[in-house]
Amino acid sequence: MIQELENRLDSFDGNERKQALLSLLDKVKAGEIELPETGRFVNLHCHTFFSYNTYGYSPTKFAWLARKAGLAVVGTTDFDVLDALDEFRAACRLLDLKGCAGLETRVYVPEFSTRVINSPGEPGISYHMGVGFPNAEVPASQREFLRGLKATAQQRNRDLMQRVNRHLSPVELDYERDVLTLTPAGNATERHMCLAYARKAVEIFGPGDKLAEFWSQKLGGDAKKLGLPEGKDLLNTIRSKTMKRGGVGYVQPDSGSFPLMADTNRFILAAGGMPVHTWLDGTSDGEQAIEELLDVAMSTGAVALNVIPDRNYTPGSQDQKVKNLYRVVEVAQRRHLVVVEGTEMNSPGQKFVDDFNTEELAPLLPVFRKSAYIVYAHSVLQRQCGLGYTSPWTDRHFGTAERKNAFFEEIGATLKPRQEDTLGGLNDAASPEDILRLTR
Repeated sequence: MIQELENRLDSFDGNERKQALLSLLDKVKAGEIELPETGRFVNLHCHTFFSYNTYGYSPTKFAWLARKAGLAVVGTTDFDVLDALDEFRAACRLLDLKGCAGLETRVYVPEFSTRVINSPGEPGISYHMGVGFPNAEVPASQREFLRGLKATAQQRNRDLMQRVNRHLSPVELDYERDVLTLTPAGNATERHMCLAYARKAVEIFGPGDKLAEFWSQKLGGDAKKLGLPEGKDLLNTIRSKTMKRGGVGYVQPDSGSFPLMADTNRFILAAGGMPVHTWLDGTSDGEQAIEELLDVAMSTGAVALNVIPDRNYTPGSQDQKVKNLYRVVEVAQRRHLVVVEGTEMNSPGQKFVDDFNTEELAPLLPVFRKSAYIVYAHSVLQRQCGLGYTSPWTDRHFGTAERKNAFFEEIGATLKPRQEDTLGGLNDAASPEDILRLTR
C-alpha cells in the first residue's frame, strides 16, 4: 500500500498527488512510516516532471523522498517554467521540510561571444538559473518574459523534431500526440523527444532484431549495446547523434537565439528571485577565465553560482576537475557568492543526493549547506514580506555581503517551515533583530 501511494505521487493528476501525500502522512501519524530527523545533506537543483526528471518525479514526490532521506534543504529547478513552485511549497509545508524553487534556461553573454562557457560547442551561450522565487505568479510586468522562455523553447523543439523526423523516418513524431503527453503541463524537452523516439521505434519495429537493425543504421555502431528498447545509453545516443552539436538536427544558435543574461537577470530580480550563474567543470575557454566571467555575471545582478559536484570528481581521484571544483568554490566564497549545488536528476544515473561523506565532497558540504539556508530564507522572507536577499531593505541594513550572508544563513538555519507565516506581518520598517526574534 505504501509503494502504491508513492507511485501515485507521480500521477499527472494534481489532486491524486495531493491525496496520496495526505494518505502517506496519515501513515506517518499512525506509526506505519517513520521519518528520520533532519540531516546535513542538501540538494537545491532537482528537475521535476514539469520539465524532465529521469525518474518521473513530481514536485510532491521529490519533497516526500527528500523528507524520507532526512535532507536539510531542497529545491526544484525546471527549464523555463515555475510550474513546480506552488505544489512543491505546499508539500514541503505539510512535511515540515525546508524547500525553495527556481528555473533554468539558456542565455546569451555578448562579452563571451567568441568563447564557450558551459554549453559545449556554443560560444557565448550559457545555462543560467534563478532560485528562491517567492511565487509562481510573477508580477504582471514579467509575465511576457516568462511566457516567452517557454514558448521559444517549445518552438525550438518543434523545429528540431522536424529535422530529426526526416533523418529517422519512418520513425516520425507528432509533437502533441507523442511528446507533450509525456509531461503534465506542455513543457517538453529534448529528453522527452528522445524517449518518444525510442517508444515510437518499438511501435513500428517491435522489440526484436528489426529494432536493433534500425537504430544501428541510424545511430551507427551496434545498437544492441545501447540498452534497447529505451535504456539510458540509447536515449543519450539519440540525443547526441541527432540533437546536439554535430547531430543531424542541430542548428548552431546565434546571438538572437536566447535572451541576454542581463535581461534574464532583470526578470529574475523583478520576480523576486536570486540570479545564478551556472558552472560546468572549468575546462572551457570561458570557464578558465572564471574571474572575468563572474565579473560579467555579477555586474548584471548574479548573486550566486551553481555547481553540480557529481560531474566534477571521481571518488578516490584528485584529478584536474575536482581541483577546478575546489577553485571555483574558493573564488565564489571570496566574492561572497551563494553556492547552489544539486544533482539535477534530468539524466539517467544521476543521484538523488550527492555523497558528502566522500573525501572529495566532505570539505565542501558546509559551504553548500550555508548557501542552501540562505536561499531558503530568501524565498520565505521575499514571499511573506518582501524583505528577501535581493530586496532594497536588505541593501539598507547590511553594509557588506558577508554580513548579509550571515543574517540569511541564521534565518534559514533556525526558521521552521511551520513558522513561515509568522513573518507575514512584517514590513519595510522591521529591523533584522525583529526578524531574528520571530525565528528563534
